Formats: sequence, C-alpha cells, structure tokens
Amino acid sequence: MPVYRLEEGKIYFPMPDLAEPDGLLAVGGDLCVERLLLAYTNGIFPWYDDTQPIMWWSPKERYIIRPENIHISHSTKKFLKKHDVRITINRDFSDTMHRCRIKREFKEGTWITDDMEKAYKDLHDAGYATSVDSFIDGELAGGLYGVQIGRCFFGESMYTEIENGSKLALILFSTLLAKNDFLMIDCQFHTDHLESMGGETISAEEYLRLVRQGLENNMRP
Repeated sequence: MPVYRLEEGKIYFPMPDLAEPDGLLAVGGDLCVERLLLAYTNGIFPWYDDTQPIMWWSPKERYIIRPENIHISHSTKKFLKKHDVRITINRDFSDTMHRCRIKREFKEGTWITDDMEKAYKDLHDAGYATSVDSFIDGELAGGLYGVQIGRCFFGESMYTEIENGSKLALILFSTLLAKNDFLMIDCQFHTDHLESMGGETISAEEYLRLVRQGLENNMRP
C-alpha cells in the first residue's frame, strides 16, 4: 500500500485506516494550525526528526490513560503528604516545550525540531496546546505539554528537573482533567512507566470513538 504524499497549502489527510501496519499514514505537507487540528481530531499525529520529511502516523492500537484511572502509588501518596506539590497551567509554554526537547536530546535524541516548537507555539496561541509544570516545595520539578481539544488531551512530551517531577505533573494534571470530565490522555506509545500509572491499550476504533465523544459539545478548549 503506498504512503500518501501531502502538499503544502492543501489541508487534507487520507483515511486513517489506510495507514501502514506500523502506523505510517502520510509524509509531507506542513505543520500549520489547521492541518494539525485536522490531524489530531482524526487520530493522526506528526513524528519525525530533522533528517526526515514530516511523517504522519495513525497506529492501529493506541495507548491512553483515562484521567479517572490514574494510578498513584503508595510511595507517591506519602511524598505528596510530606511536600508541597503543585502544578501550574501554561506557565510558559515555549519554555516547557523547549525543556522537553533539551532533556530528550541529551538522553536519546528527539523529534522536537525547530519547526515543531514553532508549530506547537502557534497551536498554543490559538488555544489548542497546553503546558503543565510541577513545583516541589516551590522549586520547578518537571512538566509536560500537549494538544487539548474538547475533552481530550493529546500528550506530546515530558521533562524532569527533580526526580519524579514529570510524574507528579501528570498525576496532578490527570486529577484536574478528571474533575472536568476529560475522557482520555493520549500517550501515543506504551511504556512500562505509563502502564504503571494506569495506561491501557485500546483499538484505533475505540480511540476515535473517544475523540468524537470528546468533541461533541465544542472543539474549543
């Protein structure tokens, strides 16, 4: 099956079920706000590095956390009782995203390119991307960012400055999302760490059903 090549300026995608077995659906196009919104609302996301064209993915299985099912370990509960742990929303979106980039580049390489940083800042300015930062006893500890559309949050990346900083950000943010009736946090791919926090694998069909349900009332965050 051919991989579709997109053109800049033409905002479209092939049907997600036409993706390759590994999830690759299309290459090319651009990262404008309109295309990114079309992608996320159809279960598609960009993932590539500086040596590649823009690559768009729609995996056959998806990994999510339902906010109400976030798992908080006994040791984490003890930590939360002993320390003042708080989160801030949209403290500085660009800084949070760049910290995610730097931390990943240092360890294992990253897909967060200059173009990605600009594109997601544009999404943030349009009201569709959110950053979260955790503070432990007043000190910046970690954080994450992602795309927020309707009652779905599509997680992109995390960073840690103090041990468990990103984990605590995810836990407290999940609690906040659960209170606001969010349906899912899209984690994109399975990791043992996310599984330990309550992650689960669902089919692409179930994933798209959740996305559609999350968009029922209003696409705006």
